[in-house]
Amino acid sequence: MSDAKIGIIMGSQSDWPTMKHAADILDELGVAHEVKIVSAHRTPDRMYDYARAAKDKGLKAIIAGAGGAAHLPGMTAALTTVPVLGVPVQSKALSGQDSLLSIVQMPAGIPVGTLAIGDAGAKNAALLAAAIVANEDADLAERLETWRAARTADVKEIPSDG
Repeated sequence: MSDAKIGIIMGSQSDWPTMKHAADILDELGVAHEVKIVSAHRTPDRMYDYARAAKDKGLKAIIAGAGGAAHLPGMTAALTTVPVLGVPVQSKALSGQDSLLSIVQMPAGIPVGTLAIGDAGAKNAALLAAAIVANEDADLAERLETWRAARTADVKEIPSDG
């Protein structure tokens, strides 16, 4: 069994600039994770094997990012009971709207937690995945509280001119 608690998967190398934000947040929080390119269209056997093995590997959540047709999050969720958090990657053609609709419109019985399009979605997916893991990890729960308190402290009460 791997030390990774969270899997980050994406459909292609071009999704990495977005999905790297999820990895960066998990690194900041000290959460063990793994990162893989797992395409629903170009490497379906790899996707199948990854999803089927996720629970036995000890993963507590999977963050799945994809653009365009964006079938990766839904197909992964269809193959595992590990919670899947879908990140729509912004595309050139439709600015990620296509990805968002592909991920969010899942049939009943195949849940995918869908986050915002792009970088914010990847960051929030990492925070949500960390919160899932933190339910069973008091140290992580404390780190997550500290991280969020620091974000709150960053917000000034009075605007400045520069």
